[in-house]
Amino acid sequence: PKRATLPPATPAAAAPPVTPAIVIRPGRDTPGPVADPDPALIESTPDGPLPRVAADGRMPMQVYAAGFDPSDQRPKVGLILAGVGLNGADSQEAARSLPGGVTFALSPYAQISPELLAVIRLAEHEYLLSLPMEPQSFPLNDPGDEALITRNTPEENEKRLHWALSRFEGYVGVTGALGSMRGERFANAPDVFDPVLHELSGRGLLYADPRPGAQKLPYVWQRDVDVIIDDQADEAAIDAKLAELDRIASERGSALGLAGVVRPNTIARIAVWANELAAKGLALTPVSALAVAPSAAEPTQ
Repeated sequence: PKRATLPPATPAAAAPPVTPAIVIRPGRDTPGPVADPDPALIESTPDGPLPRVAADGRMPMQVYAAGFDPSDQRPKVGLILAGVGLNGADSQEAARSLPGGVTFALSPYAQISPELLAVIRLAEHEYLLSLPMEPQSFPLNDPGDEALITRNTPEENEKRLHWALSRFEGYVGVTGALGSMRGERFANAPDVFDPVLHELSGRGLLYADPRPGAQKLPYVWQRDVDVIIDDQADEAAIDAKLAELDRIASERGSALGLAGVVRPNTIARIAVWANELAAKGLALTPVSALAVAPSAAEPTQ
């Protein structure tokens, strides 16, 4: 389905000059641990605590971002490790062994302890919420009882969105990656997906799109994934995908990879890869520093 676009405006004669709006970007340019949840960025609702833009204009996609120096001119390469929190021991190992530039994505179905989140933040990993959404293979692959489904009413999907957003705090944004599922069928239906993106934007969150080559989205600051690195879980296949990610970053100036499941061998291969990036002239970059503005048909933040 195509999104509706507004007709071009008729130019006004002798229009006065317009002062450009200040574009509020995601990301943080200072080093150090990721900030703890800030009460000013939390809205108390009947559905639970939800992220919000603070009264002073600060947004979760800025406050909870991992630090990155925007003056770094090297090609930028990022990686999302999804499924964090489903296995406590493997998640702790990932937080401690991987450099802070690796972005984590946490399932709302996981019982995530405040202690694990504190370890993740102290290790300088920004993190995303994995939003369960209807995949192309549904119902063969089921994203769970609280998933956003195309046949649901808008009210039901909004309720499920709020359920997911209230599971934990301190995330910079949302992704449709949940294990091997990417939420394609829901994301390909603008009539149901666009209201979700509009609310995410209003809450100061970015969106990491797990669909490689996805069309640019309205409303939200966003970044789509270029390479899924663990569709095949053996080490040789993972190494080959990481090498492809490096190549794309070198050719295009930036690239983003996604690992859908936390496995010991995946963590080990990512750690080796990340430690070699500087020698290749590449900069490991959190998703917040790779995000681009919403599609031109919609206003930016």
